[in-house]
This record gives sequence, C-alpha cells and structure tokens, in this order.
Amino acid sequence: MDWLTVEVFDGGIPAAAWARAWQDLLTEAAVSRGAVFWDEHEHRWGVVLEFAFDDERRRDAFRQSPVLRAALDAAPDPVHGIALYPHRGGGSGSRQPRRPRPVTAGGSAALPEPQDDLFLRCPPGGAEDTAQVTVNRPFMLGCGSHR
Repeated sequence: MDWLTVEVFDGGIPAAAWARAWQDLLTEAAVSRGAVFWDEHEHRWGVVLEFAFDDERRRDAFRQSPVLRAALDAAPDPVHGIALYPHRGGGSGSRQPRRPRPVTAGGSAALPEPQDDLFLRCPPGGAEDTAQVTVNRPFMLGCGSHR
C-alpha cells in the first residue's frame, strides 16, 4: 500500500470546517485515481486525511491533482498549516484522551512507620562487632555501618 497523508492545522477557521467543505471532493478525486482506502481523523489541533493506493504511480497522480492543490490552497493556513507526506501518519496521539496521572504532592501518601524490631542496634563495642550478630530476618543497622 502506498499512503498519502494530509495534515491540516487550525488557522483562521477550524480545520474541521475545511475538511467538511473539501472531504467529498477529495475522496472522489482519490477514488477516481485508484484509492482503495481513505479515512479522516479529527484532533484538537486540526484534521488528518489519509488515502491508500495500490501503487505509487496512482498516489502521485492524486498528489498532483488540481482538486488536492485547490484544497490545500484553501486550507486555514496554507503556508504553515499543512503537512503532506507519503506514508501513513497523523501524529502519535491516540484516539482516546489521556487520563490525568495522579499528582504526587506532599502528604498524598503516608510513609510507613518504622518498626523497632527491624532495627539492630550496634553493640557497645562499635560497628566492628556487628559481624558476629546473626538474624533470620531482614534488618537495618542503627549505627550507620554498611557491611
């Protein structure tokens, strides 16, 4: 499949209004030049029109068609508001809006309280004597030793 994607961004008028005005003419021109699939996606920034052709020659014939050129000239921002490329695309956004992520702010989750039985206090001889202490469960040394 050879794709042609037309992205039109909002400008003086919404790109969705531009698409409603030109979609039927563009679809007819694409089908008459061999398009086998076409689709339109509306985004918050504009619209994406996608056309699929059996071969590159037909895609290029549609790309050079007077109808497509006239439609692009009538875009809301014909200088900076058009992207035209020979593959499927239309941004990386999904069709479903993203859910807001939980905000991690101060106080949003309480820290667990330390448990005294998980701490092993240093023996009176200092951190060197801790090597002789054995415990069957995880613990933390209270003297700052990292052995």
